[in-house]
Amino acid sequence: MKTICLVSGGPEYLLPEKLDKDDATFIGIDEGVLFLQKRNIAPSAAFGDFDSITDEDVESLKEQNMNMFTFEQEKDMTDLELALQWAFEQEPDRIELYGATGGRLDHEMINMQLLKQGLDRGIEMVIIDRTNEVFMKKPGRYMLEKDERFPYVSFIPFSSEVKGITLEGFKYPLDQAELVWGSTLCISNELVTKKGTYSFEDGIIMVVRSKD
Repeated sequence: MKTICLVSGGPEYLLPEKLDKDDATFIGIDEGVLFLQKRNIAPSAAFGDFDSITDEDVESLKEQNMNMFTFEQEKDMTDLELALQWAFEQEPDRIELYGATGGRLDHEMINMQLLKQGLDRGIEMVIIDRTNEVFMKKPGRYMLEKDERFPYVSFIPFSSEVKGITLEGFKYPLDQAELVWGSTLCISNELVTKKGTYSFEDGIIMVVRSKD
């Protein structure tokens, strides 16, 4: 599986303890480049306007002959979205976003919406931090394995409504329910079996696996 990991400049303490992955391509975005280097992970490229790191850091990156994609501060896309467009062009099987949560709420909210771009392209895409994993799904039936790292599972409607949602193997099961914006019906559920399933017939759903 071809995996690209984009590491952005969100609060460093929210990055997972273990970030290195075999056979994955790591891309640093703005300060995320420094986060990778602190963990002895060599990024394949760097993206950003680099307004959150010092001039000395920028010069150091240039001296390393790193493949740098530099942009002006005034632009129509965030640094993360620009890096994401590049990642799509590489035709990966999976894209993982790190450093995309915490800090400014507007950035965190739009980063969640960026998952829709992967969904539209049929590319598996997930946001990961120390306490959460977030991804989106189109209508279908999906299996979910119990994971002690993230015991809670929430289903949040991304479209205005999600029809026919059914949950099996969960503490709070559902059968052909409807989920709409503003409803907390599917917040903080838990698997009670090793594997459970969730399915729905219409809409787009955001799945959040989390821990306290």
